[in-house]
Amino acid sequence: MSSPARPYPPLALSLVVWAVPALFYLAGFYLRVSPAVMTTELMRDFHMDATGLGNLTSFYYYSYVLMQLPVGVLVDSLGPRRLLIGGTLLAALGTFFFGLAPGFAAAAAARALVGGATAVAWVVTLKIVAHWFTRSRYALFAGITLFAGNIGALVAQVPLRLVLRSFDWRTVSFGAAALVLAMSALAFFFVHDDPSRRGFQSFGAAAPAGPVAGLRQLIGAIPGVFSYRNTWLIFLAQGGFVGAMLSFTGLWGPPFLRTRFALSPESAAAIISLMTICWATASPIAGWLSDRIGRRKPIYLGGALVAAAGWPILFYMDSLPLPAFVVLAGLTSFCCGAVIIGFAYARESVPPRFLGTISAAINMGNMMAPMILQPAIGAVLDRNWHGALAGTVKVFGMDAFHAGFALIVTWSVVSCALISLTRETGCRQNA
Repeated sequence: MSSPARPYPPLALSLVVWAVPALFYLAGFYLRVSPAVMTTELMRDFHMDATGLGNLTSFYYYSYVLMQLPVGVLVDSLGPRRLLIGGTLLAALGTFFFGLAPGFAAAAAARALVGGATAVAWVVTLKIVAHWFTRSRYALFAGITLFAGNIGALVAQVPLRLVLRSFDWRTVSFGAAALVLAMSALAFFFVHDDPSRRGFQSFGAAAPAGPVAGLRQLIGAIPGVFSYRNTWLIFLAQGGFVGAMLSFTGLWGPPFLRTRFALSPESAAAIISLMTICWATASPIAGWLSDRIGRRKPIYLGGALVAAAGWPILFYMDSLPLPAFVVLAGLTSFCCGAVIIGFAYARESVPPRFLGTISAAINMGNMMAPMILQPAIGAVLDRNWHGALAGTVKVFGMDAFHAGFALIVTWSVVSCALISLTRETGCRQNA
């Protein structure tokens, strides 16, 4: 007599399993963008110019991008739980070392360690979602996860700026390291690769006892993933959303706002926080709406077009008053939330056995943009600096920001062209 079919996991259990890697993704976002409100302190303590600051923050992205494809392979072969535990431990260690760093080299090494460790968070979370939730909820929970990440970026704005009034940035780093360390314990006790490990039926392919495929076999399949047309187009297009947002809200936006509108650091951080909230709010909405209408391309391309129109107005219309700037900045950021569509879109464009690999590849495309743009904008700012100083820290004029932000505008426009060439999947697996 055949045994009765096992039930699917209860929603409450699925939410708990998802929440732990989502929390780590939140922490990773905080660690990624927190230097934006520490620009003066970091430039002062490490004796850096804008190019140096851009390079320091980019060490996070260097290792993050470098680790994406290996993480995609490992999450398919070793499972998300092991990667999550290892990633949280290493991220806590890197954050602690960043607080101890006596100079640029040590700080850069610590940032690189944090970037490589947090590279597991997004891919692990998407792998968990694919196994613990129905396919129809994939884009929705991808959007909610990105929302959670942006909450981390939000904490790294006004709240962090207020904390820095009472504690120096090194003490804050030690506190962040302790919190990330606690997440490794949560991962150990609450996260499982697949519902089958808890006696339930899986929403994805049940996780086997050993690796799902040989590591060499999966590495050899990476070129095959990139042989699909949509992979390349989405890989490059994602940067127009993420590169713009993280280069502005994650580093160069606060000094730009202080120069343009003579704002206090707290007021500039408040505008950046609003942009982050809009970006975060849009992600689950875009994911839900795309699932609802059964199409990816219209929302993805529509968001790219509005954002590409919004950035040049924000950067170059100097007569735009502050209230109008804030409204347009919120709208532009909201439209950048369409970036979440890229993950579901790409997933449906390759064979399902490569879920981890394609998620990592697209996330690699995300992070390549700020990795390139942040130091590039810093270099342009330095070339257009006219000698103004606030203490020992350079102060840049509007012409310098105009030149630097042309890089953001260019990538945003290119993304629109790339997305227009993608092939609609109809929210169904097309490979």
